[in-house]
Amino acid sequence: MKGRKTGLSDCEITSLPKIVGDRQGSLTYIYRGEHLPFGIKRLYYLYDVPGGAERAGHAHKELQQLIVSVSGSFDVVLDDGRKKKKCHLSRPYYGLYVPRMIWREIINFSSGSVCLALASLPYDESDYIRDYQEFLNLRRDPRPIG
Repeated sequence: MKGRKTGLSDCEITSLPKIVGDRQGSLTYIYRGEHLPFGIKRLYYLYDVPGGAERAGHAHKELQQLIVSVSGSFDVVLDDGRKKKKCHLSRPYYGLYVPRMIWREIINFSSGSVCLALASLPYDESDYIRDYQEFLNLRRDPRPIG
């Protein structure tokens, strides 16, 4: 995947296993290779996001993610430099796969929502593209990224 430019067709909502207990709620699990095309190097979650606030607003040169709404709901706006699409996440047994070089913004957080992100790499500020024009320039450059 390194160097390859991805598009919106690479972003997909994936169903995660859901085991429903008789009296004790439900359980969802995630396995590398079965539910993720990458190994998990970092896990983090967003919570207590005020209504109307936006998160993300960046892309990654190499990092891949699976984004899950563990509680509540929110929208993820994906952008490959040519097209945009919005994905609504509201169930803990669905995850949104976001490959490298896709701009993402997370908006419309419901009250009490929790956004879980499973990441393919540890935090590395140099992997982030935080300027949208820089992102567009990298997307238009015919040379591989990385």
